[in-house]
Amino acid sequence: MSTRPFDTVVVVGVGLIGGSFAAAARRLADPPRVLGVEPDAEARRYALREGIVDEALDADAAVEAGWFAGCGRETLVLLAVPVKSVEEWLGRLGALGFGGVVSDAASTKSGVFAAATRLSPEAEFIGGHPMAGSERSGVMAANPDLFRDAYYVLTPSETSDADAYRRLHALVSSLGARVIAVAPALHDEAVAVISHVPHVAASALTNLAAQRAGEGREVLRLAAGGFKDMTRIAAGSPELWTGILSDNAPAVSRAIGELIAQLQEVRGSLDAGDIEAMRTWLARAAEVRRSLPAKWVPATAALSVLSIPMIDRPGMVGTITQAAARAGCNIEDIEIDHQSEDSALLRLVLTDEGDFDALLAELAREGFETDLRPL
Repeated sequence: MSTRPFDTVVVVGVGLIGGSFAAAARRLADPPRVLGVEPDAEARRYALREGIVDEALDADAAVEAGWFAGCGRETLVLLAVPVKSVEEWLGRLGALGFGGVVSDAASTKSGVFAAATRLSPEAEFIGGHPMAGSERSGVMAANPDLFRDAYYVLTPSETSDADAYRRLHALVSSLGARVIAVAPALHDEAVAVISHVPHVAASALTNLAAQRAGEGREVLRLAAGGFKDMTRIAAGSPELWTGILSDNAPAVSRAIGELIAQLQEVRGSLDAGDIEAMRTWLARAAEVRRSLPAKWVPATAALSVLSIPMIDRPGMVGTITQAAARAGCNIEDIEIDHQSEDSALLRLVLTDEGDFDALLAELAREGFETDLRPL
């Protein structure tokens, strides 16, 4: 008997992310049927030749072949395309009456979630953001190990279906990724600081060096080491990053303001000749930077199991996982044990991160009974 989360996975956009997802899914012990939707004929041929997908068609042919017709929760559509194309596909799936599970791989989530609610109401949409990539692009860069030990953010809403979330969580985990559940708005605020503003800062430093270089380009000839390391990401696609920054403009703007405040703080220390304040500012950053793990893997001894009886209805899992995200708790695994038609026991395996007391207190306020024990 098959225990796979999905019988069919349709990957729309067979590039680096979509192709890697498809290749990893096909390599599973009990793989789903993996279908690729891709407009580029050469990319389709490559994906078929290399065994990345079972079948590959362009969008119109995929619709004609019935890939999106009569689907239930056993079918997943992964939209591994830019945000604007995600919205176009959500509209297409809505018009087709697609009733399966839909996820995406875009780097911003609030706008996509709103579009899914509006354009594809019959589908169960759960946003996703794989925190993995490469300096290469396209299907020829696809790597089935791309997500191994990488963070993969899922963004369930308060109305997310419990079974759909469990299926998606199980599939992504089986690809070797470390799944983190975060609400869409919280996700966008977080990536503004850890991903989007760093790109802005790297571009600003590069433009500053070019401005200082003048005609002779002396400054740029001296650029090496730390400068090159810090500004490497400024070489990314301007078209891609214009879209990313625009899609997350409010959160990025707020984070830029906070970065400016940090720079003004150290500038004030320099202008005042306050050496101790400068040392404190630098020491604080150094301590935080040194505490970042090169590769985070939780120790089994540090894992805990949180058991929560619940009524099995849409929104329950989303409410609980978002409470975990607000408390800074990371979900290592999730299991739903159906006890009757409308009741279930939700078990979350949590790492040692976050504030367990805050999580338990919030769940209690929401009316949940909880049992937290070491694994």
